Amino acid sequence: MESKNEKMAIELKWKMQRAENIAITSDSWTALTTESYLTITCYFVAEGKMVSAVLQTRAMEERHTAENLAEHLKAATQEWGLVGKVIACVHDNATNMVVANHRLLEWESVPCFAHTLQLAINDGFKATAISRLIAACARLGGHFHHSTVATVALRKKQEQQELPRHKLIQLCKTRWNSVNDMLERLHEQRWAVTAVLSERTVTKLGDAKTLELTDDNWQTIENILPVLNSLKTATTALCGEAYVPVSMVYPVTISLLNRHLKPGDDSNKVADFKKTVATSLRRRMAPADTEMAGKVAQLASALDPRHKSLSFLDFDVREAVRHNLAAKFHSLPETNEDQDGAETDSTGPSEDSVQQVKRKKKDVGLNSFFGEDYGESTTRDELEQYDMEPCIPINEDPLVWWEEKAKQYPKLTQLARRYLCVPTTSVPAERVRSCRPYSQQTQESAVTRAC
Repeated sequence: MESKNEKMAIELKWKMQRAENIAITSDSWTALTTESYLTITCYFVAEGKMVSAVLQTRAMEERHTAENLAEHLKAATQEWGLVGKVIACVHDNATNMVVANHRLLEWESVPCFAHTLQLAINDGFKATAISRLIAACARLGGHFHHSTVATVALRKKQEQQELPRHKLIQLCKTRWNSVNDMLERLHEQRWAVTAVLSERTVTKLGDAKTLELTDDNWQTIENILPVLNSLKTATTALCGEAYVPVSMVYPVTISLLNRHLKPGDDSNKVADFKKTVATSLRRRMAPADTEMAGKVAQLASALDPRHKSLSFLDFDVREAVRHNLAAKFHSLPETNEDQDGAETDSTGPSEDSVQQVKRKKKDVGLNSFFGEDYGESTTRDELEQYDMEPCIPINEDPLVWWEEKAKQYPKLTQLARRYLCVPTTSVPAERVRSCRPYSQQTQESAVTRAC
């Protein structure tokens, strides 16, 4: 008798067989028990909706070399019947995973944008002034976390000053967002914290001198928070629970560079932070570094009705992307459906069609003189019509739009389903770590859900 997981796996395989293209994400990790695992998830479009599935989480006893990772990925696609269907693999920026995907050459290698953005932000944090500020704030948060007396005193000061009764947030080195949260909470509780540190019955003078932040530090926190909030918004938007297509990568990147990281009336510390993050992000997103990823992300943007104008790209790059899209469009086979999607009746000509033929023969001289399309609008191909379509609002679902336009743009819809199924990040594969107990994660799973 088949188990529930086996039935789900069979159903998933049947769904994936019907999909034209599939994207996968991969993440290798180590459990608290020091056992190593490799998680693989997949994404594909079905009936205008994105379907995601955890294909498998399996123990990886051998070394995590590029060769071994490539073998595991290849074996997974063969086992699930995905050979020739995978359009791209989204993975973290670890060298072994990058090399593994480049060696396979069966799909396009797409670095996780969340990791790329985090690396750029961490480069900014490494700037001396900001690094010292973060360390000082972390010490302060740690003091209140470990001292019951200080915590009780903070609660009393919050009541007296009518501040929210929030605890200070500690720094988590693996999550850059925790820096933003830590500074935001300190900014909110500044005067309550200062009051506790100045009270000698609670905080010793020596501890206060070590823990107190200078006025310059408090000002820097206030100045840098708007920048960090913008970066957090970008990270949250791309790594949230809902599916986000890779078409968002370049619009978000360019918006960060041209608006939120653009030099302005900033203090020297904030200006240096902006410059460092922007420089790092440009370098990491350069075509020479992302190669195939740039092609996937840019083509996806061109096929996303929210971003199809490609206004965020330079003119030369924009034209190159459109040329690339046109080449892929013309390489697709012609569809057998007519403009209305109706099937041709092969039982014989109708009376109306016979009369039309007679009229054409009678007026053949005039038709040849004026042309068959006289009085009718010039027929445009799908690319030209799509280019004339207005962009849809940023909060609308591009897959729903393509489902509604499938008959009007049959070939472009194929390309849209191919590239818009690629996710922005590999974060979904990482979330599997906390979904189930480690003892259960060694088993193959096939958990599907519509995003």
